[in-house]
Amino acid sequence: MRIRGTGQAREWGAAHPRAVDAGLALLVQAAVTMPFVVPRPPELEPATWEAYGLTTLTVLPLVWRRRAPMAVLLAVIAASALYKLAVEGPGQPLPYQGLVCVHTVAALGTARQRVVAAALLVVAVPVSVWLNTRSARELTFSLFVFGAAYVFGRLTDARQRAQAVEAERAAARERARIAREMHDILSHAVSLMIVQAEAGPVAVRRAPERAEAAFEAISATGRDAMDQLRRMLGVLRDEDPGGGRSPQPDLGELPALLDRVRAGGLDVRYETSGEVAGLPGPLAATAYRIAQEALTNTVRHARARTATVRIDRRGPLLTVVVTDDGRGPRSAALRPPGRSAGHGLTGIRERAAAHGGTATAGAGPGGTGFEVRAELPVASPAEVGP
Repeated sequence: MRIRGTGQAREWGAAHPRAVDAGLALLVQAAVTMPFVVPRPPELEPATWEAYGLTTLTVLPLVWRRRAPMAVLLAVIAASALYKLAVEGPGQPLPYQGLVCVHTVAALGTARQRVVAAALLVVAVPVSVWLNTRSARELTFSLFVFGAAYVFGRLTDARQRAQAVEAERAAARERARIAREMHDILSHAVSLMIVQAEAGPVAVRRAPERAEAAFEAISATGRDAMDQLRRMLGVLRDEDPGGGRSPQPDLGELPALLDRVRAGGLDVRYETSGEVAGLPGPLAATAYRIAQEALTNTVRHARARTATVRIDRRGPLLTVVVTDDGRGPRSAALRPPGRSAGHGLTGIRERAAAHGGTATAGAGPGGTGFEVRAELPVASPAEVGP
């Protein structure tokens, strides 16, 4: 709960930067007010409202620190110099305003602005110390705190840049995942619809009852594809109340998938061994999508009569094997990413790799047909989507 609250506070701060800057200015104002409300020694003159007003003038520019960090730094230096030279006000234990400005310039300013700010501090800090105590101790301390503020500002900039890069990488991974999902949904549905549509004219002439079944299968496949795409697009548009990622299938939906493939004329057998129920959601979805894409390739390219889908879990390893009795492969394995290959087999390899597994494709048992084999560790090294 604590970590979640911190994340929510950061998100709110990123969405309301002006409110954050105003709150920071109020906090600094409270800090510089302390010397005015704490009783002063009798030998010192009492603090005046004029001095307090000038103190407020040194704080007010902080409200615009993000929009014009260098201008705010110059304004604070000028107001602080006026306070030091024009009034006899109480001193401050720390130069809060200057530290905030230096940190902001270091974090948000350009390289030229940072150089100018460093040059100003090299001059302003010794002058301020000379006007105050003229002690080496104060000079050393002032240089240290301003240097620390600058270093922390640069670290903030580095952290923000790293977060931006990671956000871009995460967005790229999510785009790739969505592209794979849409490819699998559309490729599978269109392939089945094409097979049924090509068989329709023949069935109309020879077996009208089969033609009716073919048209029903085309309609059911299209509706299922539209439903899956609608759910996915609904999540992308933030219409899903859960606010999560697009709904993912699991192995419990695999029999329904095989029924749709059988309706297209391919005799599909389904075999399982080991405990395949209760798998982690992302892993189960990956196994489903691998089987779906392998069957899509069989329907589109293999000219097969039968196919077998086998799901086997042995200890920490889940194996997905799809074989057919079709024309067989053109190559003995999945091609590496740098070479030309079908998107389907490449997607299978990427899905398996995302879970720390491997995928191969080649000749089926006895050298006949085609086989796709994916081996996935049940304990995935990275919780990433399929």
